[in-house]
Amino acid sequence: MSAPINSYTCALDAAQAKKLRELLLERSWKFREAPHTTFACQKEGVSVAHYLSGKLVAQGKGTQDFVQFVLEPEVLGRATLGYETVANPELAIPRIGVDESGKGDLFGPLCAAAVYANESIVKDWIAAGVRDSKQISSPKSIEKLNDLIRATPGAACSVVPIGNPAYNRLYEKIGNLNRLLAWAHGRAIEDLLERHPGLAPPPVRIVVDQFARDPRVVQSALQKRGRQLELIQRTKAESDPVVAAASILARHAYVSRLEGLEKSFGVRLPKGASAQVREAVGAFVALHGRQKLGEVAKLHFSNAGSGPVSGPEASAGPARIDPD
Repeated sequence: MSAPINSYTCALDAAQAKKLRELLLERSWKFREAPHTTFACQKEGVSVAHYLSGKLVAQGKGTQDFVQFVLEPEVLGRATLGYETVANPELAIPRIGVDESGKGDLFGPLCAAAVYANESIVKDWIAAGVRDSKQISSPKSIEKLNDLIRATPGAACSVVPIGNPAYNRLYEKIGNLNRLLAWAHGRAIEDLLERHPGLAPPPVRIVVDQFARDPRVVQSALQKRGRQLELIQRTKAESDPVVAAASILARHAYVSRLEGLEKSFGVRLPKGASAQVREAVGAFVALHGRQKLGEVAKLHFSNAGSGPVSGPEASAGPARIDPD
């Protein structure tokens, strides 16, 4: 049985936020001013804040009672907390979710993450606000959820960051981004299963976003242990909380390493692949020379520019983290 939750996040529309505020005023909650909120208040071991973005955050030892007996029945009009796996039985299946970050960014590494979770873990993560990293704009929130996922008893994870020199060598050898991405996913899955042989209950499937038209691209990249599990490839796989958790770990790893490159080379390295990124390529080359570009950039991107770009030799494979 899951422990009672002490934090909960959801989105409210304007009418729902107004209704909740009126309910809490009627029930003598103590209101206070808080930055970036439409209202914030507390009572009976619960602190509630509704942000300008529409996000509602409840925290404290009384969070579960607040959600189940006030928020859901009187504002949201539904009962989901504690019933997630009844509404969607697939959420109860012990599984590994896989995702990546950095694929569409010229600067920085490609980071693939694999995460294992079971039914009780999934429930806790849903209540804590674990969701697709693309829906989380705050770096602090990414860091907080990254730490929460890693610290969850019974969960397991592996992150494979492929630094730019290794990435460029692999791309030159493989010649196809989807195949390279599939290799990174397969490596993250195998690392997780190698390091955590006693997962309980053991995973029965792997869930990954369908990024290649041919499902055999990912299937063929699985290694010995990964091939023993059912592989599910679907669009918008990040809606699965375990894949969402992997997306958060991958994003945190990507951003951390990109920031490290910026400090090492003393140049701002924007995310993405926009015209602003092209300008940053010029600034980097002007300061360090084109021969160094392969240490921070994915050279097959069209806006990496032209000319000699062979970077220095690096390690034979991607670095690994998560020795746990």
